[in-house]
Amino acid sequence: MKLPRPKNTASNIPDDHNYNEAETRDYFIDLLLKESCWPLDQKRDREFPVTGMPNNKGEGFVDYILWGDDGKPLGLIEAKRTKRSPKEGEQQAKLYVNCLETMFGQRPVVFYSNGYEHWIWDDHNYPPREVQGFYKKAELELLIQRRTTRRTLEQAAISDTIVERFYQTRAIRKIGESFEKDHERKSLLVMATGSGKTRTVIALCDMLIRSNWAKRVLFLADRIALVNQTANVFKKFLPDAGAVNLITEKDTEGRVYVSTYPTMTGLIDEKKDTGCRFGVGHFDLVVIDEAHRSVFQKYRVIFDYFDSLLVGLTATPKDEIDKNTYGLFDLETGVPTDAYDLEEAVKDGYLVPPKAVSVPLQFEREGIKYKDLTEDEKDEWDAKEWDEEGTIPEKVEAAAVNKWLFNIDTVDKVLQHVMTRGQHVTGGDLLGKTILFAKNQAHAEFIKERRC
Repeated sequence: MKLPRPKNTASNIPDDHNYNEAETRDYFIDLLLKESCWPLDQKRDREFPVTGMPNNKGEGFVDYILWGDDGKPLGLIEAKRTKRSPKEGEQQAKLYVNCLETMFGQRPVVFYSNGYEHWIWDDHNYPPREVQGFYKKAELELLIQRRTTRRTLEQAAISDTIVERFYQTRAIRKIGESFEKDHERKSLLVMATGSGKTRTVIALCDMLIRSNWAKRVLFLADRIALVNQTANVFKKFLPDAGAVNLITEKDTEGRVYVSTYPTMTGLIDEKKDTGCRFGVGHFDLVVIDEAHRSVFQKYRVIFDYFDSLLVGLTATPKDEIDKNTYGLFDLETGVPTDAYDLEEAVKDGYLVPPKAVSVPLQFEREGIKYKDLTEDEKDEWDAKEWDEEGTIPEKVEAAAVNKWLFNIDTVDKVLQHVMTRGQHVTGGDLLGKTILFAKNQAHAEFIKERRC
């Protein structure tokens, strides 16, 4: 994510200047507030006087007030110079928020910032936490409104038209409990492939939306095909949410958005005259599909950017997920929020165990010897660039076959086995959904050509 820089400093040069508080506001905080659509065009927006402070005069001045349309304060910002920790402003901000609550009958949300680090504190629900910027007006209004309108999740109905299996309901309840009772903001579900992860999270979204815990949801996947598939499933089971596929509907508005990581990154960085479309408080829930994959490390900045509840989905067994994944969700290593593995699913009769089929491929088992090739194959062998010295080997071991050779006979035999021994549907006339694993892109294209 692009971070704001001082006006006179190149973005690629570390800025260690000790900006004073006034400069911090001019160079950093004002810029971020503008991106969040706060005009700051009224005198009362800055240095607002409050009474009731525990000092000799009983007075104080709040650095920034973020006002609602009803004239009541939605938020306040306590600014510190760049070389000081923003946390130093926490106690001062608490005194100000007490004064404002007494004066206006509404307790605003607290922010404190040194221009580089920003913290939010809505002490009705959570302790202070670091954020990447400031909420927009509508988002702050929603936070304050939810203090009285958010309904309990413990007894909230879970749609039996979306999920109907006990472990799916259990997972949703456990997430709800972690959010409501434990005041956690992150959860991780480990569910076997085919056990209904997507439908489980759709039912969770439905419950959170109906209970006023979530207005907008972001579902992230690492492939366009998965985004398209998930958007269609949301539209089928949660039609009133207006699911938006950000791959094809970038300017459409809805309640559920489905996107790849790169697409979302680009949209976050996109600035318009009206500010950021997707500000830090835009989404109430972000769902990460296949949270165990290394791609999440590359795009973790997305999860840090959005100040939302976070749910991760993965089919990887809980003892095989790396520590970094558990760390992302603030969980003890090996202890996800809920788990339902393949062994349990097979035992309960929801899934069947994998069945291995041996394919008799001589090259894959024994490797390839030059002397055993046909004359045409020897010509192809001789034409290959084996190494920089031009050395031509007399044999390729089995483990290295696919590194050097995409053998027609091998590929054809594998495809023949897939067609004859694979899972068939529609009365046996059609091969069911099947995944083929290739060595690399070139190998995949070679297989595709043979299939065609």
